[in-house]
Amino acid sequence: MSDDTKNLSDDLDDMLGDAKEGAKKAADKVSEKASELADDAKELAGEAKEKAAEFAEGAKESATEFADSAKEAFNGASGDNKKVLAGVLGIVVGWAGVHKFILGYNKEGGIMLASSIVLYFLTCGIGTLVVGIIGLVEGIIYLTKSDEEFYNTYQVGKKPWF
Repeated sequence: MSDDTKNLSDDLDDMLGDAKEGAKKAADKVSEKASELADDAKELAGEAKEKAAEFAEGAKESATEFADSAKEAFNGASGDNKKVLAGVLGIVVGWAGVHKFILGYNKEGGIMLASSIVLYFLTCGIGTLVVGIIGLVEGIIYLTKSDEEFYNTYQVGKKPWF
């Protein structure tokens, strides 16, 4: 029986050796595949960074072009253009007094903006609504005046309210 036991032990040792060798081969394949995937991931990350940098550069260029054209439009606004710009801004964001700043009434614009912010917190927005209605009315008044009347009243005459 000792020969049978020895043969069985040898067979088991051979099987165990084969299993270890198979496991090592499988681990090597997995390691190789993981290394390939890591390399691919690094390559894709590099490409993504490059694309993001290109997108950011394009966005910067677009923003710069927009800012330049907005400055150009604002600086070139006079007479009728300021009338329309101030009128539309008075209607849309009159609560902030932006239309006053457009016409050069910085003190009045600041009063409207500060009043809107302070009254918003003190009256849960009702005060800001009142300031917004004032801006809306002023915007409508600006747009309904003739160009000459608007120019004489608000740009030459410097009438700050209504």
